[in-house]
Amino acid sequence: MKILFFGTPTFSLAPLEACFSLGKILALVTQPDKPFGRGQTIRPSPAKQWALKHQVPILQPGRIKEAQALQALQAFQADVAVVAAYGQLLPPAVLGMPRRGCINVHASLLPRWRGAAPIARAIEAGDTETGACLMYMEAGLDTGPLFAHSVVHIAERETAESLHQRLSEAGAKLLLEHLPAIVEGRLSPLPQPSEGVTLAPRLKKEEGALDFGQPAQVLERRIRAFWPWPGCYTWLRGQRLIVLEAKAGQGRGKPGEWLACGEGLEIACGEGSLVVEKLKPDSRAPLEGRAFVRGQRLAPGTLFGR
Repeated sequence: MKILFFGTPTFSLAPLEACFSLGKILALVTQPDKPFGRGQTIRPSPAKQWALKHQVPILQPGRIKEAQALQALQAFQADVAVVAAYGQLLPPAVLGMPRRGCINVHASLLPRWRGAAPIARAIEAGDTETGACLMYMEAGLDTGPLFAHSVVHIAERETAESLHQRLSEAGAKLLLEHLPAIVEGRLSPLPQPSEGVTLAPRLKKEEGALDFGQPAQVLERRIRAFWPWPGCYTWLRGQRLIVLEAKAGQGRGKPGEWLACGEGLEIACGEGSLVVEKLKPDSRAPLEGRAFVRGQRLAPGTLFGR
């Protein structure tokens, strides 16, 4: 089995390992190296690091539509292409290249959460389950027919980071179970249901700002959904505070008000309150919410979000 693999972040790694065990990976197609961290050090993607270790050829086109990239891909004469969080939309010219087409490992139960951020959007919405799908790729946004799926339960305090890993492993298992049959023509995909379509747009950095006018349960879900990126944060006296862990409480007060009689760092919301269990001030180490309150000597009625 001759496979082209398209992938970039850590989500790609378990499916990449699965394909490596199933056949020959002709090349990894991944995003160009990008600056990382405060020092903006240029760092290869997790998928590229894996490929270097396993001596798999690597392609990093700036745009997959470039003529040079298309020529390089065509030359491989692949049986199938497997896509797992590559980061660019594949044009029709690429979709039609492999003998058995392109198969996407998608981190949701399609047609729910089509788009770039299905893991975060599922947690943000309060879903109790999600899953992984093997989808035959076509020109539409995650609209292709499905070969197989696997259901994954979303735990009560699940973060996008923890769910990300479990869904990656679920996608890898689907590949191990079904990719040989797909390539051999023994498994045909079925159209997605026409009902239940929802979209999962790409996350934006500004979505991390906490609006205490919203219900506490909404904010608690967003904190878990947006970890590790973009992260949720608020402000106090001009200092940005990244909220790492929190739970919904029953306190009452003006939205954004610190509840002096509450559980340490408890902040009133539009409905209920947000009990911040752990936070990280900019340029400082993480600390418990109670320790932050002791260090700040907050006065009753102090407002967060400014």
